[in-house]
Amino acid sequence: REIRRALAAGNVAEAVGPITPRCEIFGLSKGQFSLVDLIVYCLQATGPANVIISTWTAAGADLDHALKLLTEGHIQSLRFLLDFSFGPRQPAYLAALVEKFGTEAARISKSHTKFVTIRNHQWDLVIRTSMNLNENRRFETFEVSDDKQMADYLAGVIADLFAAETGEQALAKKPGEHMKTFEQFAEPTR
Repeated sequence: REIRRALAAGNVAEAVGPITPRCEIFGLSKGQFSLVDLIVYCLQATGPANVIISTWTAAGADLDHALKLLTEGHIQSLRFLLDFSFGPRQPAYLAALVEKFGTEAARISKSHTKFVTIRNHQWDLVIRTSMNLNENRRFETFEVSDDKQMADYLAGVIADLFAAETGEQALAKKPGEHMKTFEQFAEPTR
C-alpha cells in the first residue's frame, strides 16, 4: 500500500507514481488532473483494456477524449453508469454520449458513485475516487488498485444494471421511474 500526498504534484504521473501488479495507491490532490487524465495514465500501464466508468457528471470534452481512446484502440469496450439527474442537468452532454457511444453504452440510475474498472488479461485495475469525469480544481481523493475481487464485484453490479433494462429503456425513464428501479435493485447474485 502506498499513500501519496499529491497536493503539489504537477501532473497525474507525479501524483500516482508507477502502477505495478497488485498495487494499492491512495492519494489526495488539489484537482490538478482529471479522472480522464487518471484513466489515460492507467491505460498506459495496462495497454488496451475494457473500461467501465461510473460518474455523476461529465463534460463534452471528456466524452470526446473517451471516444478518441476507444477509436484508437486503447479502450476495447466502454460502459457508463450515470446519475438520473445527468440528463436534465446536462442534456447536450447526454445527447453527445448517446451519439458517440450509442444507447447500449450507458445506464442511468440514482447514483453518486465514482469508480472506474480497467481490465484485460493481465490487469484488474480499479479506480475509486471523489472525482467526476470532468476537471474540478478542489481537494479530490483517488485510489488505484490492481484488485481482481473488487473489479469482479463492481463489474457484477454494472452487469446486473445492464441486464435489467436496455439503454433505450433507461434513457426514456422519468426521474420517479429511476427512483423506483433504484429502490428495487438488489445485491448482485454473482
